[in-house]
Amino acid sequence: MGSQKQVCGFILTWFLIIWCVCEAKVSLSSTNDNEEDKVNLSLYYESLCPYCASFIVNELVKVFKTDLISIVNLRLVPWGNTQISPNNTWICQHGIDECQLDVAEACAIRLWPSVETHFKFIYCIERLHLMNRHTEWQSCFGAAGFNPTALRNCYINGLGYQDYQNFIAYICRAYRGQKMPQACKSGYPEINSFKIATSSPQVCTASTGK
Repeated sequence: MGSQKQVCGFILTWFLIIWCVCEAKVSLSSTNDNEEDKVNLSLYYESLCPYCASFIVNELVKVFKTDLISIVNLRLVPWGNTQISPNNTWICQHGIDECQLDVAEACAIRLWPSVETHFKFIYCIERLHLMNRHTEWQSCFGAAGFNPTALRNCYINGLGYQDYQNFIAYICRAYRGQKMPQACKSGYPEINSFKIATSSPQVCTASTGK
């Protein structure tokens, strides 16, 4: 368990270090053009990683408790360190519960695009995890004042997986450069319909490293 926490913390720490180095260059170059440009901050995390949860609950929340949110474009991605096995099942670092919570949080982001809104729900879940009560995550609907119906439909119907299965199509459609990569040229990827996106098995199995 100790080594698992170290690995989890190592991944989060290095992501933040790499982001800070790269983002600093982007911010410096864009500030000259527009003093009001916001800083882009993306956090790729695991819903049941104790270090990720601690960072979200104790550190990242400060962005909202202060006026920092006014200069930050915050993007949360609850899919860190997830792998797809040869038989198309999802394997999460901390087992099936993490797969389920990753999808629940992805659905919240999809349904409530405002970061101020979906962060409340994600914060609630991560706080429960720090108290070893993540199985009570559905209580966060009431705590955050959300109607659970839409999120449950997204969770059950597989829409929480759809964005990840369509990521190649999203990348190709968003690219505005002159030289289109071969992956986008050969059979330009289409964004899957609901039926196609949920046709493959979507079962999480616990990692042997858990």
